[in-house]
Amino acid sequence: MKLLRIILIALCGPGILSASDLKVAALHPLLADLAREVGGERVEVVDLIGANGDAHHFEPSAEDLKRAADAKIYLAAGLGLEPYLSSIESVVGKDVKIIEVGATLPVLHGGCSDPEHHHEDHEIDPHWWHSIDRFRRAATVVAESFAAADPAGAASYRTRAARYRETLDGLETWARARLAVIPKSRRQLATTHAAFNYFCDDFGFTAFPVQGVNREQSPDPSALATLIRELKEKHVMAIFPEKETNPKLLSVLTRDTGIQLGGVLIADGTSSSSYESMVRANVETIVTGLTR
Repeated sequence: MKLLRIILIALCGPGILSASDLKVAALHPLLADLAREVGGERVEVVDLIGANGDAHHFEPSAEDLKRAADAKIYLAAGLGLEPYLSSIESVVGKDVKIIEVGATLPVLHGGCSDPEHHHEDHEIDPHWWHSIDRFRRAATVVAESFAAADPAGAASYRTRAARYRETLDGLETWARARLAVIPKSRRQLATTHAAFNYFCDDFGFTAFPVQGVNREQSPDPSALATLIRELKEKHVMAIFPEKETNPKLLSVLTRDTGIQLGGVLIADGTSSSSYESMVRANVETIVTGLTR
């Protein structure tokens, strides 16, 4: 109810921006980047989370909704990542489309049971953007959504999406070539939480999430002992932290296992200027951590 009240104030209060030809609100920073790539100059993109936000814990404020006023489309990652969508949907009106991009893509199951995030299906992993192939498919989903909302720009959106898919083809080729230097025996990716299952599935790694999907929860002593034993048995070379890592837990793991601490990975696209820069940074960090 609190969120609903904030939304109503934002939509009905003074200072609402005038509508643009096609205004799009993005509920994930990587979707904001994708919207800009596909939309070009025809689309005004409002990134509601921004570079310093957290996609897992974001809840739109009154100011956020003011910035998004008159948006014709809301782009969401979907798969339960944004539990507040029904609140937004109930007040923005039937003419506003909320596109859950991930709902149209092949999903992975397991490793994402997290009641705190209220995922509708606790077995579905919502971090689909770590698959370059799925992000490439998402470009088509976004282009068609834009074309439906702005038929005059349909050709432009489809052309830009095709061009961006070619860029992602090149990015995937580069990533496979860089990751090929890591021997198969070292392709275990130990990360802070279960955000990289899609990456591991695409590139032939085994995922070892230390804290499950929730960065704030630490395993109990029994689970921690099991994890340490498994990391040793699998000869995991490095544990890769993230921006919001629990340093205490990782210090225990590196101390008790002798495993080195890898570089910082970007899990949710924040602190990265674009999707491509995130992928390149993560690949280079993984290569460095598993080949030295």
